[in-house]
Amino acid sequence: MAKYPWLTLPNVLSLSRIFMLPVLIWLAHSPWPLAFLVLYIIVGSTDFFDGRLARGFNQVTPVGKVFDSVADLAFYLGSAYFLYVMHTATITANATYLYIFFGLLILSLLVPALLFKKLLIMHTKLLKLNAVLVYFLMISSFFFNTIYFTRLILVLYCVGFVEEILIYSVYGEIDPDTPSIFSLGEIAD
Repeated sequence: MAKYPWLTLPNVLSLSRIFMLPVLIWLAHSPWPLAFLVLYIIVGSTDFFDGRLARGFNQVTPVGKVFDSVADLAFYLGSAYFLYVMHTATITANATYLYIFFGLLILSLLVPALLFKKLLIMHTKLLKLNAVLVYFLMISSFFFNTIYFTRLILVLYCVGFVEEILIYSVYGEIDPDTPSIFSLGEIAD
């Protein structure tokens, strides 16, 4: 294990979200929507367990945070693709909101890259809430019309990305696990 110190259960769980994406993509195009749904639920639940295990076993590391952030980004962008493939009307009804979402997402990645010369992804409370909502959105889409639920999530994500951009612009390079811009205001006072 010392040869690969990054190889921990929390990191394996984070990386599993990336490595399982091709299987989910294949299932999204298959005639087995139930198999997709079951695997999506399992893979998505790793986002809950990786952080808990990392904190519980004192295995929180900078590389683990990067794995988690990249896995989150891949999995939740994958979820938009899955919605498009399996529930196209939900995405087409929200196309304008989706364009704004992607514009702000790209901007939220570019700002820290330009300011600090590295990829930084925030884990504010609002962005964490959105990740949970996307997870339940995908599951709910199998049972309900989720056009307005999707719109709500896209608007909340846009607010979260604006908050992230403001945090980096006003406060500089800070801990990506900062809960919100309001918690920073308390620190500055």
